Amino acid sequence: MAANPDPVLGKRLDSWKEIAHFLGRAERTVKRWEAERGLPVHRVPGGGRSAVFAYNGELANWLKGRTEELDADDTASGETAELPRSVPEAVPIAPTVPAKPFAFNVGVAAWMVPLVLTAGLVIYFSIGHRDSRFKAMASRRAPNQEAQDLYLKGRYFWDRRTPDDLNKAIDYFTQAIVKDPSDAQAYVGLADCYNLLREFGSMPPGEAYPRAISAAERAVELDDTSAEAHISLAFGTYWWSWKGVTAEREFKRALELDPKSVRAHHWYATYLFGMNRFPEAIDEMEQARRLDPSSNAILADKGFLLWQAGHKSEGLTLLTQLEVTEPSLSSTHAYLGRVYWDQKNYAKSLAESRRAAELRHDENGLRLANAREKGFAVGGLKGLYENELPMDQDLVERGSGSAYALATAYAALGKKQEAFASLQTSLDRHEAAMLIGDDIPELMNHPQYQKFRAQVAQLLAR
Repeated sequence: MAANPDPVLGKRLDSWKEIAHFLGRAERTVKRWEAERGLPVHRVPGGGRSAVFAYNGELANWLKGRTEELDADDTASGETAELPRSVPEAVPIAPTVPAKPFAFNVGVAAWMVPLVLTAGLVIYFSIGHRDSRFKAMASRRAPNQEAQDLYLKGRYFWDRRTPDDLNKAIDYFTQAIVKDPSDAQAYVGLADCYNLLREFGSMPPGEAYPRAISAAERAVELDDTSAEAHISLAFGTYWWSWKGVTAEREFKRALELDPKSVRAHHWYATYLFGMNRFPEAIDEMEQARRLDPSSNAILADKGFLLWQAGHKSEGLTLLTQLEVTEPSLSSTHAYLGRVYWDQKNYAKSLAESRRAAELRHDENGLRLANAREKGFAVGGLKGLYENELPMDQDLVERGSGSAYALATAYAALGKKQEAFASLQTSLDRHEAAMLIGDDIPELMNHPQYQKFRAQVAQLLAR
């Protein structure tokens, strides 16, 4: 088995087919190279022998200086190099591997020219000269290598999704922008950090989302053919600007540019979930999972989506399994807090919410957890809300709390007018809970509550 991977070395290839495609060899050849020559291939835990992945940077480093040796080995074994049938999508340029000079062959060109011209006409007239993936490949410039290295390190820490790691990622992406201010991908990375810091950290949405949207807009401005830039912009456009139609257009643009983008399928699924389009959301989430079966973030989101979509047992099983295998992922604990609350298992719900706050280094969340637990121990649910209410009021006044949570507490204590005033604040602040928060039972049938829901629907129609 190959050594542990260094995730900052580049794009991940998630099957024998992709690994073979990258190296320009048959699958049987690269499998033999792994067994006999130490080709750096890794396996997904619990995925069996066929569930493999590799990093193209590691493969490129392994390949250096071996070309003649491998060609001779192929000849001796009766195998030949097999060029890829199509250009692999989104394979980063690797300047450290020198390219072979192009040798122009007049005889070959004589029969290739008519073929190329014919193929070009077919492509032009069949798709109206609008193949965005082709244009993306043609227009994308080679990145500054130092900026590229910083970007890849940033992506490594971004994927870990802890507050400290997200802040490290911001530092790397910022350094990449300093090295190459015209490199769109560094702005995408910056946008993605802010998109996640209000969930996996304690940064208020009103601070995180505007920064994310600004960085994403800059990325699109620099490279409109970047699927990643459109994904990042779509996320903020929905969850902060509440422009549902515009956000979906951005998600679809991203998927048009890169149909195999894990993040496009994943984040589009969360959008569909927010829009209560559960069957479509489950389908998109499953596509993301198949493209990246080792992503715990996708598995956690899938578990909660299944629960909310009515697949209660399947969703809870997935979340509880993930809690055991990846206990440091805060979103799993937050989702389980919601699930156990729905089940009226309040003690477990409070414990999970506390753990989520601990992992996010959320001091306000921990203070709330203490207040809720003490109140519940003394007076049950009524005691919980009575103890929570003053803290909710203070946090909302300071702009760092959830007005929707405050409305829920007011409603539970029979203070409907105060609850509606807090809902207005939640609406004005574009809190995500107004999109996907649990309905407030005490208010659901009230005309004023329905008016709020209608206003949200009107905004999302933009």
